[in-house]
Amino acid sequence: MSKLGKFFKGGGSSKSRAAPSPQEALARLRETEEMLSKKQEYLENRIQRELALAKKHGTQNKRAALQALKRKKRFEKQLTQIDGTLSTIEFQREALENSHTNTEVLRNMGFAAKAMKAVHENMDLNKIDDLMQEITEQQDIAQEISEAFSQRAGFGDDFDEDELMAELEELEQEELNKKMTNIHLPNVPSSSLPAQPARMTSRTSGMSSAAHRSRAASSRRAEEEDDDIKQLAAWAT
Repeated sequence: MSKLGKFFKGGGSSKSRAAPSPQEALARLRETEEMLSKKQEYLENRIQRELALAKKHGTQNKRAALQALKRKKRFEKQLTQIDGTLSTIEFQREALENSHTNTEVLRNMGFAAKAMKAVHENMDLNKIDDLMQEITEQQDIAQEISEAFSQRAGFGDDFDEDELMAELEELEQEELNKKMTNIHLPNVPSSSLPAQPARMTSRTSGMSSAAHRSRAASSRRAEEEDDDIKQLAAWAT
């Protein structure tokens, strides 16, 4: 039995058989499309064969050539009919697929609506308003508590700032005196400072001017250091 025969087998009345599901109908339509596509391929091959046969016989065998052309025309007519049938089936399949999709979407939306309704049944708008008002009040209380904690404490504001500054100056003076007491002054030499050296004799006049300047600079530094030590000792006493 052909696929087309199987497709129409068991059609009967709508009462004797329940309506097929969209999946089953789509499967049948795809089978029919596949069958007609194969039929198309077969007819196209037959048309080419009959055309080649007509060319082969030509005027030498007009009867055979005309018969081949007649068969070619019949095949072409069948091919045109199949093209139209395939277009109709394709349109029907697409419409059925869209209907099935819309049905599934509608079913799922209805399922979601029922679930949402079940959730909202346990909700009271008045209770929600009361809850939101309570949450707002608690947030205000929490804000007030935070502001109270963040304010500077007023302990100690009654003290006189002038007295505190005077006490601070006394403490600084005490620290300064302690530092000065811990300073170890060098011992002042008991011997007198060396007298100024005599002028150079003629024998030392040959010394280089650079060495003379170096010794003079060292002597000045020593004198300056002695003066600094004397001043520091006088200030400390």
